[in-house]
Amino acid sequence: MRRSRLGELSLLAPGLGWLVAFFALPLTFIFVVSLGQRDQYGGVVLDHLSFANYLRALEPDFIPTVVNSFKYAIATTILSIAIAYPMAYWISRYGGKRKPLLLVLVMLPFWTSWVIRTYAWMILLRDNGVINGLLGIVGIGPFQMLNTDLSVIFGMTYGFLPFTILPLYVAIDRLDPNLVAAARDLYASGRAAFVHVTLPLTMPGIVAAAILTFIPTMGDYVTPDLLGGAQTTTVAKVIQNLFLSARDWPFGSALGFLMILITIAGTLAGLRFLRQEVIG
Repeated sequence: MRRSRLGELSLLAPGLGWLVAFFALPLTFIFVVSLGQRDQYGGVVLDHLSFANYLRALEPDFIPTVVNSFKYAIATTILSIAIAYPMAYWISRYGGKRKPLLLVLVMLPFWTSWVIRTYAWMILLRDNGVINGLLGIVGIGPFQMLNTDLSVIFGMTYGFLPFTILPLYVAIDRLDPNLVAAARDLYASGRAAFVHVTLPLTMPGIVAAAILTFIPTMGDYVTPDLLGGAQTTTVAKVIQNLFLSARDWPFGSALGFLMILITIAGTLAGLRFLRQEVIG
């Protein structure tokens, strides 16, 4: 029994070592720095540790930035699920032998740099861009598309859509079609069968897709910076500016640590819901 336990621990050791080295230790470092202060030269002073940076993050002037981050993340998550669910359903039910190819096509954008894809959206959305050019042919526009909230949401949705499609595809593909057929045999309409059978049974996939989309969206600063312009503020953009430009590492670490706590809390809530849905 003891040898078996040692064998189990030896299997866990590489993963635990990786988590300690690249998650626990950096997180501890960020937390310690967040308790310090910035000196006049941009250095970190740890003589008098306090939670002043966390209180600073809760000031009313910073609330609109937090609201913006949640607004973009929630809107992107909802739009991604609305687009991804039909796509995942079609691939699962009608993809046939082409399912592997279709899934590869879903992942294909990841083969290109995130920054390059974001710049491509800038070319599409700018005042003299591709979309306004096509609209001008039919006598419509031009419209202000770049540097707006919609451009940020569209860019994020495009970027994180594969994270939404894959868990939805897994949930839908594992659904037994006989359950839907049984509902139809009991005189349920197609809409009723979807609402009362397909949707509840694929809800774990929807929750997983929402988590996998919401978390990276909250931390994305490239898309709001390039597609939203200087007037678009998010927590991720502020953290990036504090570390690279303002040289205020303690406050940036406090904001980063708060985002990590919010992300962990949301993930645990989602996992608890998944457990209730799967296990009951």
